[in-house]
Amino acid sequence: MQTVMDLDFTSKTVLVRVDYNLPMDEDGKIADDNRIQATLPLINFLVEKGAKIVIASHMGRPKGKRVAALSLEPAAKRLAELLPPGTSVDFIDDCIGPEVKARVAGLEPGQVLVLENLRFYPGEGENDPEFARSLADLCQVYVNDAFAVSHRSAASIVAITEFVDEACAGFLLEKEVKCFTDSVENPVRPLVAVIGGAKVSSKLAALENMLNHVNTLLIGGAMANTFLKSQGSEVGASMVEEELIETAARIVETAEKRGVQLILPVDLVVADEFKADAGIRTVEAAEVPQGWMALDIGPETARLFEAAVKAAGTIVWNGPMGVFEMEPFRAGTQKMADAIADSKAFSVVGGGDTGLAVNMCGVADKISYVSTGGGAFLHLMEGKKLPGVVALDKK
Repeated sequence: MQTVMDLDFTSKTVLVRVDYNLPMDEDGKIADDNRIQATLPLINFLVEKGAKIVIASHMGRPKGKRVAALSLEPAAKRLAELLPPGTSVDFIDDCIGPEVKARVAGLEPGQVLVLENLRFYPGEGENDPEFARSLADLCQVYVNDAFAVSHRSAASIVAITEFVDEACAGFLLEKEVKCFTDSVENPVRPLVAVIGGAKVSSKLAALENMLNHVNTLLIGGAMANTFLKSQGSEVGASMVEEELIETAARIVETAEKRGVQLILPVDLVVADEFKADAGIRTVEAAEVPQGWMALDIGPETARLFEAAVKAAGTIVWNGPMGVFEMEPFRAGTQKMADAIADSKAFSVVGGGDTGLAVNMCGVADKISYVSTGGGAFLHLMEGKKLPGVVALDKK
C-alpha cells in the first residue's frame, strides 16, 4: 500500500480517517486524548505540506441517528488545543451534503476541518457505496490513519477507496502494521506470546494461529481456567467455558506436537467473592477450593512467566493476567508488565484492556510499541487481513 511519503499534498484537499472514538467522563469531557495525540504527527505533516485537511471519524454506537452526547465537537476543540498555535481548526455539525462541501471548498492550505460523527448515518456501518461516494467527493486524496477500526468494513474505511483519485496509509496505520509484521511474521526469536483476558472463545482463532509462529505461549487470565480444567485441574467456581474444554485440550496437544512451549499457571490467587474485599488466598492451580474463584495468577506462575519473557527476542502481549482493575488481583499483571518493560526484547502490546493495563502499571513508555486498536490487533493475531489495508492495497 502507498503511504503519505509517496504522494504530493500541496494545495490538495485531503480526507483523513482517524479514530477519535474517545472515552468521555460523566460531564461530557474527554477522559483520555491518546487517540488524538497519536494522529498529531500526520496532521502536522499535512499542514506543513500545504494540504487542506478534512478529519473524519466515528464516535460510539449511535446506530445511524444523531446523538448529541456522541458529537465530535469536543474532539475538534481538543485537537485545536494540541496542534501548534495559529493552526486553524474548525468543526461542522455534519459530514456530507452541500453545506459540508461548501465549507471544504473554502479551506485554505494548512487549515483543518473536523466533520461530525460518521456513524450518525447508517451508510457508514453498512459500507454503503453512495455514502462513501459522498465522502470521496470532499477530497482529492484519502488517508487512512485509523488502525483501530481498519478491521471493519465501513464506508469510510473500505468503500471510499473506490471513489477517490489517490489513497494511502497514514503514519499510524503504517506503523501498526509494520510493528505487528516485525513481531509475528519476521520476529527476532525466541518469540513469546503472552495471552490473557477473560474468554478462550474471544481469542480461540488467535491462539490457534499463534501456534504457527511462537516458540513459547504463556496463558493467564480467566481463560487459563478452561485450559487448566482441560488438564484435569479442579478450578472451583472459577469462570470456565465448558463448551471449549476439549478445544483447549486440543490446543495443548497441538503445541506439544509443534514443539511450542505452552505454560499454564501453576498457582492462582483465589477469592470467595468477586469483589476487592473478598476473602483471598493463594493455592496450587489444580486445587482451587469449592466455591472459590481464580482472579489472578500466583507468584510462582509469575516467576515462570518472567523467566520465559527474560529469554525472549520478541514479545507479543494481549490480555491481562487477572482482574487488574481490583488492586488485590493486580500483582500478576503488574509483574508481567514489569518483566516485559525490563526485557531487552522487541515488545508489542495489544490495545484495549492490555493497553489500559500497561498504563495503569506505569510501564507504557518502556514497551516498544503499544497498539491503539485492541480489536484490529486481535484480528491480525488471528492471521486475518485488515479490510482497510486490503482496500488500500487494491487501490
